[in-house]
Amino acid sequence: MKCRTHLICLLFLCVALLSSCSKGGGGGSTPTPTGPTASINSVADDRTTAGTTFSFTVSLSAKTDKDVSIHYSTLNGTAEAAKDYTATNGTLTIAAGSTSAKIEVPILGDSLRKANQYFYVQLDAPQNCTLKTSKGSGTIKNENGTYFPVDNTGFTTPETYDGYHLAWSDEFSGKSVNENDWTFETGNNNGWGNAELEYYTGRTQNAFVSQGNLIIEARQEAYNGSQYTSARMITKNKKTFQYGRIDIRAKLPSTKGIWPALWLLGNNIDQVNWPACGEIDMMELLGQEPNKVYGTLHYGANTTLHESIGTNYVLPGASFDQEFHVFSLIWEENSIKILIDDTQFFAATKANVTAAYPFNNPFFFIFNIAVGGNWPGAPDANTVFPQRMVVDYVRVFQK
Repeated sequence: MKCRTHLICLLFLCVALLSSCSKGGGGGSTPTPTGPTASINSVADDRTTAGTTFSFTVSLSAKTDKDVSIHYSTLNGTAEAAKDYTATNGTLTIAAGSTSAKIEVPILGDSLRKANQYFYVQLDAPQNCTLKTSKGSGTIKNENGTYFPVDNTGFTTPETYDGYHLAWSDEFSGKSVNENDWTFETGNNNGWGNAELEYYTGRTQNAFVSQGNLIIEARQEAYNGSQYTSARMITKNKKTFQYGRIDIRAKLPSTKGIWPALWLLGNNIDQVNWPACGEIDMMELLGQEPNKVYGTLHYGANTTLHESIGTNYVLPGASFDQEFHVFSLIWEENSIKILIDDTQFFAATKANVTAAYPFNNPFFFIFNIAVGGNWPGAPDANTVFPQRMVVDYVRVFQK
């Protein structure tokens, strides 16, 4: 009888203990959440030379009749405190009846174009609320900076030649592209006749001047219905030339689906159309073949009768993205030669052209990077963006 009584007592004790645990007793309890929930947003903005401030908003899901307090602190990501932003911490108070307050983080000034960086603002220790989103990210957008230093190693050419005078040059030594000489062609223009994929813009995101160089940059970004942007600059009706020696010192991009070019078109294109106006390709490169460039002449009465002659040059033991090279055109009446680093790799005369010869007329320059197109094909999963063509100078010498 005693054993049965003891067993019943033990059963009641177990039930009592289980009931106590289920109610959070015994010091292991989790308080029932009270009050509104709090969230912090994320911020992304351009970095400026003078510096700026990122303003994070902490928002409550509802008003409360009590002051809400939340501790916050910044945490490094790829951005580092004291180098990219000023570390910040403290306690944020949202007054009773309000639903938001701000945390401000100073961003240190810099104009270097490089990969974007990020840091975090971490929330903890909430009072009179619970945390729904406890971490906000701050993205420092360096991608639009206008300072881009470039290693200057590579081939170079003289500033004078015997028997020639300098008729025009652009050393890109100013603070921006000289639009008295250059015009930005913009749009996607139905693929520019080549099924290209980019949208050309006149933004500094796609073309800018830094440290004595012109930088044309192709990006992967959604813009006006296209998934890529780039720049295409021309001197049409501004700087046109007939004959001479032309030197262009440049460093080229290299990746699948990228198509940089330094070329000229006949300034009468609006009157006679392409290819009757003539086209001189001093340099074209397919990004998947970074050690090979092409020199080509295009001509013909119309697109149906289009013809071309040209060849390519393979750089021994290197690629054109590693250092600067000089692409030159020696252009005389009825004769054209194309050179790389003073080495001739293409020549043609009027006798080689089997249609009306357009190359004794004035021509204008085009500098651009195309993305995709019938010739290079589209970028693929291995294509790296952004891609840049850097031009140190263009010089036109005439007799």
